Amino acid sequence: MFYDLAIIGGGPAGAAAAVYAARKRLKTVFITEEWGGQSTVSTEIQNWIGTPVISGTELAANLRKHVESYAGESLSIVSPARATSLAPQETLIEVVLANGSRYEAKAVLIAAGARRRKLEIPGAAEYDQKGLTYCASCDGPLFADKDVAVIGGGNAAFETAAQLLAYCKTVTIFNRTETFRADEITVRAVLAHPNTRVIKNAEPTAILGNQFVEGVRWKDSKTGKEEVIPVAGVFVEIGLLPNTEWLGDVLEMNQIKQLKVDPRTGRTSHPRIWAAGDCTDGLYHQNNIAAGDAVKALEDIYMTLRTAQ
Repeated sequence: MFYDLAIIGGGPAGAAAAVYAARKRLKTVFITEEWGGQSTVSTEIQNWIGTPVISGTELAANLRKHVESYAGESLSIVSPARATSLAPQETLIEVVLANGSRYEAKAVLIAAGARRRKLEIPGAAEYDQKGLTYCASCDGPLFADKDVAVIGGGNAAFETAAQLLAYCKTVTIFNRTETFRADEITVRAVLAHPNTRVIKNAEPTAILGNQFVEGVRWKDSKTGKEEVIPVAGVFVEIGLLPNTEWLGDVLEMNQIKQLKVDPRTGRTSHPRIWAAGDCTDGLYHQNNIAAGDAVKALEDIYMTLRTAQ
């Protein structure tokens, strides 16, 4: 079947775009394998605008309910379904699904999201969401007045530390090397805070606890000496893995396989394909940002399709 637009992804970006597309009467097919994005694992999300506190599962349910309320003549929902490839043609894009189904559209919005690079050491899986978390914006305030650790040395790690320093008792940053990958201004600001502690050349070897996180065991990569630091929370910021493998080399990506987009419009390297959210090379990635970027992209898609007719 032929559509104006195909949206791929069921997180905040995809859901926001679907609602706007339906309201603009674009004939749209919405394809998602699951609803909610990365935040489905969060027990409390406190920064989803307009909602003081919501769980990840509730957020996913609300996104689904909102999108499904527009299902009908303008919006078709295909779920659960996984896109496996795109086949750009001269005047349309063909979306191929894992079950062999194919959908043709004049434009495509990719909102496939990303997944956190997981910490793979003993105890990390056991204490996931029991003191170990991958989202400071979602879970940080739960650790007010407590000692916490941040694992990572890039911008995301230092931005997380800066946020945590506003309410945590102490923040210890574990950096695997002697130098940081974060920008110098952010590093200086975080290190200037009296409640910051940095451990360089530190290789975390285990997350310790009893029902909930109680500490981190780490090894000095230079001396081989191991120590334990007691903390109530561990924030892992060792990178995101964008869900873009299925695209092959159809679109231009950066070194970590994020889709390169025009920050003004969300358009990718292909004139009929846009992208929004955590699968893109945007500087910041959060639920609210993903939704906003998707709406921005949708507005550009609408104007592009309507002026081309």
